Amino acid sequence: MSRPRTPVRRFTAPLTAGLLAAGALALPAQQAHAAGSVVKVTGTQGNWQLTVDGSPYRIKGLTWGPAVADADRYLPDLKSMGVNTIRTWGTDATSKPLFDSAAAHGIKVIAGFWLQPGGGPGSGGCVNYVTDTAYKNQMLDEFPKWVQEYKNNPGILMWNVGNESVLGLQNCYSGAELERQRDAYTTFVNDVAKKIHGIDPDHPVTSTDAWGGAWPYYKKNAPDLDLYAVNSYNALCDIKSAWEQGGYTKPYIVTETGPAGEWEVPDDANGVPQEPADQAKADGYTRAWNCVTGHQGVALGATMFHYGTEYDFGGIWFNLLPGGQKRLSYYAVKRAYGADTAHDNTPPIITGLSVEGDAGKVQAGRDLTLSVRATDPDGDPLAYEVLDNSMYIDQSRQLVPLPFTDLGGGRLRITAPDRPGVWKMYVKATDGKGNVGVETRSVRVVPPTVDGTDIALGRAATASSYQTGGGDCPCPAAGAVDGKPATRWASDWSDPQWLQVDLGSRTTFKHVQLVWETSYAKAYAIQTSDDGQNWRTVRQVTDGNGGVDDFDVAGTGRYVRVNGTARGTGWGYSLYEFGVYS
Repeated sequence: MSRPRTPVRRFTAPLTAGLLAAGALALPAQQAHAAGSVVKVTGTQGNWQLTVDGSPYRIKGLTWGPAVADADRYLPDLKSMGVNTIRTWGTDATSKPLFDSAAAHGIKVIAGFWLQPGGGPGSGGCVNYVTDTAYKNQMLDEFPKWVQEYKNNPGILMWNVGNESVLGLQNCYSGAELERQRDAYTTFVNDVAKKIHGIDPDHPVTSTDAWGGAWPYYKKNAPDLDLYAVNSYNALCDIKSAWEQGGYTKPYIVTETGPAGEWEVPDDANGVPQEPADQAKADGYTRAWNCVTGHQGVALGATMFHYGTEYDFGGIWFNLLPGGQKRLSYYAVKRAYGADTAHDNTPPIITGLSVEGDAGKVQAGRDLTLSVRATDPDGDPLAYEVLDNSMYIDQSRQLVPLPFTDLGGGRLRITAPDRPGVWKMYVKATDGKGNVGVETRSVRVVPPTVDGTDIALGRAATASSYQTGGGDCPCPAAGAVDGKPATRWASDWSDPQWLQVDLGSRTTFKHVQLVWETSYAKAYAIQTSDDGQNWRTVRQVTDGNGGVDDFDVAGTGRYVRVNGTARGTGWGYSLYEFGVYS
């Protein structure tokens, strides 16, 4: 199977691993359970199965997102969905309450061990698996300690060493060295597997990676793995042919799957990944499960992604119940796993979301109207919420609720963000019965059109300082008056700083527009001068928040300047555009 193109950073971050590794969830131990199950991979080539205490076991699972402290709250819901397995990314002292609660609810755990650089594309934490014996020895001591601790816990199904590191190593190395590192990593995974087997012969050991192209390394270097594991989303149905063509002699499980991810979809008209609609996401889970069950005797089940409650960028893309509200995808998984959905109240269905006007030229801070078509299969009344997100501007995952006016007929009017760039707008429809439909569209926010002539355009500009290098710099004063939205002026990281433009002669103006980069001014003055020495203030700002500042001001002078006295960030001052209009 060919290697995928390197995608934008995936947001399938180790949600559980971060909590576990931080040791932030230590809870009182629950009452001890009986000795653990005996789990085996049995059968012959192409006719394998997983058994638990001698009985066949197909993994019908979900990756686990909630806090360990919420295990007793959510595991009954998982059980009602037909789920028999959850997957985690990290195991340590805080894991016991989750394992105990899972066992109490008749659910098994694929218990993970995290290795750097985990998480695939865009991941960090580079390790030299050829030379870093200290790191490898630390993990060889750490992981078996927890295997010894939990091997008799009836919640344990198997151990999973690493997550997407064969792929993730491409962020650390290239060429022949990348190949050496991948060989060394998978050899180390085998060392871990051997050590685990020596402690716990009753639970299989696997290792997850992001695509079938990682399996040749495991085939060559990790013979002690009992089975393989793969994370695959839109391409999951290609895994069967990859396994057949690779000549593998071990079964596999799917440890993450679901609808097409950000790295797999085409870009929309604004140049950002086009997120699938709710119905398409639900269909993605159904399709994924059909592809798992379609590889009979080889694919032993799946833990689909993701039983999570985060209500953020990645949560809307993948979580089955963001904010605890159930989506079409939740019920698609429930049906796939054979649970009864006949009496469920189901989510609102959004069949259309559009931006009135040009979604590629939304004026900052002006009215923006979204048109949504939504229905509820059960006839429940719908309530709406509008949110935005700036992931493609500043990597923020947060969704921010926005005030809106319901104009009727599914038309919702908001005030557009005042920061230029591509934003995602979300409309959420809830039914009052714990269900939600969510749809999203991107908009490109641009500075508002100003009635008048920009008399600063192309004029001579000077500044108190400017950054000479780093990132997209040099960023001289001229970058703010050249009419190009991608160039900027950037100052030193200190107060005060100023940028001034020479209009050539004494000129009257009526409007000023400032388009700030991330490094904005919290406090500043707009000033004029006839000689460049003596200044008159025509506008004082003490509560700046970046984005676009538009002012109707009456001023006259040859020189106009922005005099910054308090930065809004720890960086300097930075302006994409400084427009002065007559």
